[in-house]
Amino acid sequence: MRRGWAKLPFFTAAKASRQKVSIIIAARNEAHQIERTITCLLAQDYPKELTEIIIIDDHSTDNTAAIVASYAYEGIKLVQLNESNKLNSYKKLAIAKAIQQAEGAIIVTTDADCRMSAKWLSTVMAYFATYDSYLVSSPVSYQEEKSDFERLQTLEFLYLIGLGAAGIGNGHPTTCNGANLAYRKDIFYELGGFSGIDQLASGDDELFLHKVAAKYPSKIGFCKAYEALVLTDAKPDLGAFISQRKRWASKSTKYKDKQLVALGLCIWFFNFLILINAVIAVFIPSLIFTTVVPVLLLKGVVEYAFLGPICDFMKRKELLRFVWILTPIHVLYLTYIGLAGNIGKYQWKGRIVR
Repeated sequence: MRRGWAKLPFFTAAKASRQKVSIIIAARNEAHQIERTITCLLAQDYPKELTEIIIIDDHSTDNTAAIVASYAYEGIKLVQLNESNKLNSYKKLAIAKAIQQAEGAIIVTTDADCRMSAKWLSTVMAYFATYDSYLVSSPVSYQEEKSDFERLQTLEFLYLIGLGAAGIGNGHPTTCNGANLAYRKDIFYELGGFSGIDQLASGDDELFLHKVAAKYPSKIGFCKAYEALVLTDAKPDLGAFISQRKRWASKSTKYKDKQLVALGLCIWFFNFLILINAVIAVFIPSLIFTTVVPVLLLKGVVEYAFLGPICDFMKRKELLRFVWILTPIHVLYLTYIGLAGNIGKYQWKGRIVR
């Protein structure tokens, strides 16, 4: 995976794009932060006449819709869902409805709690123009952490972003993040949109990535440019963090590529065995120094080696000191999330979904 990250070239926007782009955000109860995101989007240096911003209000119970509507004079379009039937995947429906109305040839999705530099959109669009990509994943990171708990989340999140980028670098795309994802509108419709993956609440990003990868694996890219970075926030407490990771894990056994499912099971089983050995070591103390500690050290060294270049790229090398704390915690967390994310329901945006 480290080799896959290294294969990705650092991208510098040299070829400007003249394609029209539609930025799409599905928002639910984001009144406290959506203005910050809108401000960032309006500050983009990509030509205004080629930029369309569509925000879909997903049955918000706060004044999210009113805030978005107040920016109509800036050209921001508000779409409101009014579904009366209970659904499991409101977000995919919201994005699909926005794409139906979108005028852009390129669809870019982000979230209502994100911010980005003024060169974000022009950099992503320049990548499309340079490589003639069908789908482009770009970097995402947490920022403005208020505690070591949030810094641990940032490091673990960079691990996930790095694995997704490395998979693309190796020619085997596995994951991406919908907070910074772009794809051609015609490819979305050619592949049937979210049809076949709309039974899950989550997966508007990586499950769609898998649909594109199944037919056009060489047309998927990762924009390895700091200017393309999108920033968001870590979860403030353990409950919110667990709920989010359960949502992400709920997709893992639904992949159509069974090699990916097998890989995920192997990773889970590896961590499960470390945990089992730690439990057995309570009764056979010699296992602590013959098995548990050596394996944790090896796991930590490998993860440090992988995360080093990624933290350097993200300008967050100070987070590497947390690797040795995260490694044993990761064993417990991954074992639990791997089970909990696939056996039952979880809460997302005030709804119980699966």
